[in-house]
Amino acid sequence: MSAHRTIIEACVNSVESAIEAEIGGAYRVELCDNLHDGGTTPSLGAIEAAREMLGIKLNVIIRPRGGDFLYSDLELDIMRADVSAAQAAGADGVVFGILKPDGTVNVEQSRQIVELAGPMSTTFHRAFDMSADPFAALEDLVSLGINRVLTSGQRPSAIEGAALIERLVKSAGERIVVMPGVGIDSSNIARLIRLTNARECHVLAERPVDSEMAFQNPHVFMGSDPAQPEFERPI
Repeated sequence: MSAHRTIIEACVNSVESAIEAEIGGAYRVELCDNLHDGGTTPSLGAIEAAREMLGIKLNVIIRPRGGDFLYSDLELDIMRADVSAAQAAGADGVVFGILKPDGTVNVEQSRQIVELAGPMSTTFHRAFDMSADPFAALEDLVSLGINRVLTSGQRPSAIEGAALIERLVKSAGERIVVMPGVGIDSSNIARLIRLTNARECHVLAERPVDSEMAFQNPHVFMGSDPAQPEFERPI
């Protein structure tokens, strides 16, 4: 990859979306389920299918549920099993984040994930944005040998958090990649790169696809949000 090129990682919600991202020119995808919850671990079947069908790098989120990033022993067991499954399925990397109740990185539990991941790359996701001290958290991630951290600069969008991201990029140097994400699109990515000097960016670009169901019951919805169209899905 040329030095002047910015690596684009696409956040995707399905194998179909991953294929679209590759066609669109993404360098890497982060495969997730339940993006309305911020992303949870996709099924093993989806990981295997994505690996078979993609020619680009495939990272898999390891997150057993939505909500906070304080996990029980049972949830950690599940996360470790999912890391092993993703590795066996041929994933190039895993994406995770674990915090302590005081908002610091749980170094001990994170080390278990990093060691289990072995040769796969590791990304600490936006649990980072819930950390109490981002610079202390960054140093913890460096000490763990984690490859990159995904962040919106602890703001609702990366553009809003650009000042902090720029400081994090400078502090990180070559030790870890600071990858901006959230609210990045074709209208602002060039500006964000100029503001932050980021070498990688995490993007989510979706379009709605109508259901092909001929019969559609308008009185029933399957999700928790009745405002979400029942016969439409994002790609």
